Amino acid sequence: MCREGRVGVIHPHAVVDPSAKIADGVTIGPFSVIGVDVEIGADSWIGPHVVINGPCRIGKENKIFQFSSIGEAPQDKKYHGEPTMLEIGDRNVIREYCTFNRGTSQDLGYTRMGSDNWVMAYVHIAHDCVVGDNTIFANNATLAGHVYVEDFAIIGGASLIHQFCTIGAHGFVGMGSHISKDVPPFLMVSGQPAAPHGLNIEGLRRRGFSPEAIKALRQAYKIVYRSSLTVGSALEQLQELKQEFVDVARFAEFVAKSERGIVR
Repeated sequence: MCREGRVGVIHPHAVVDPSAKIADGVTIGPFSVIGVDVEIGADSWIGPHVVINGPCRIGKENKIFQFSSIGEAPQDKKYHGEPTMLEIGDRNVIREYCTFNRGTSQDLGYTRMGSDNWVMAYVHIAHDCVVGDNTIFANNATLAGHVYVEDFAIIGGASLIHQFCTIGAHGFVGMGSHISKDVPPFLMVSGQPAAPHGLNIEGLRRRGFSPEAIKALRQAYKIVYRSSLTVGSALEQLQELKQEFVDVARFAEFVAKSERGIVR
């Protein structure tokens, strides 16, 4: 029989380290292993055959499906056992065979995922990545180390994101893409290597962006991507528009701060 109590239901064939902190209402399936220095928040569901190693902090109401490896040591030759961290927020769905690694002391010291993310099977989140809220990762999407993915971004299936790249908020990466430069907010990109394919208009409409804001972003996109200007000259052309529209300002700021250069 399963063992029930203040922590919910822990299957008798699960292995839970005595040091692990398991909150109320947590379910842990058979043959799952919960290691040292792991915290799991209230009402989370851990399926069968999941391995979670610490240091790792997992928030409330998460669902982690079978054969996932969460909080394992980073795949980095410079890592020598330092006590780095993986942090996961609330209400995330993490499907089968996902691998999330801890950070490294050479960078942030942690890997972090926010809340309300939908992560499909076989997704890899490498060391020192930071993922925001409300993102979607389709099957086999892979982040190399030190990647940032901002809120509401969508990463298509079998896409590969090079280390140190940033995927901007509301960006859309098409399936099978190879990303080696930053993807500005609101853009759709795809290809090997990735190229821009306009704005993520449908996504912006679904998330309540006004027609005026979308029109302004279209103008900004045309200036940066269709005018044959250098990036610096294009940003100068955006000065007036970004003063009127906060989303254009966000777009321009991202482009100006990009260290790897943008997909263009």
